[in-house]
Amino acid sequence: MTPSVLLDTGVIVALLDRRERRHHDCVRALTGLGARLVTCEPVIAEACYLLRAVPGASEAVLANVARGSFSLGLRLAEEAEAVASLMSRYADQPMDLADACLVRMADLLDTGRILTLDADFRCYRWRSRRAFDLLVAPGN
Repeated sequence: MTPSVLLDTGVIVALLDRRERRHHDCVRALTGLGARLVTCEPVIAEACYLLRAVPGASEAVLANVARGSFSLGLRLAEEAEAVASLMSRYADQPMDLADACLVRMADLLDTGRILTLDADFRCYRWRSRRAFDLLVAPGN
């Protein structure tokens, strides 16, 4: 089975918008990764919103979902209680829905490997105590 890597909003945006400051860092991190990229619908929604001014970018995000380049690894209806619990646990951050879904997916998929630019993932823990393996150095 191909190992999974979680995929967050900022990396999707940086990959599809060459004007983004972290574009090359994200391309480099993805090159040769050889892993299944797993994300969630809140991340896809955020990415499409943030890329709305980049011609064709939102369509590219959805095309990546359609062809399976970005797998969806969480059914929110089944995991809403666990996701809400995480948001409550990290209320001091505050943790948004997309981040809570990614942390929950780490538990479900048994992986802490993540492509993110979000420094909050330095604080978040999967399986309650495990630190995430940040495959791109987060920004400030």
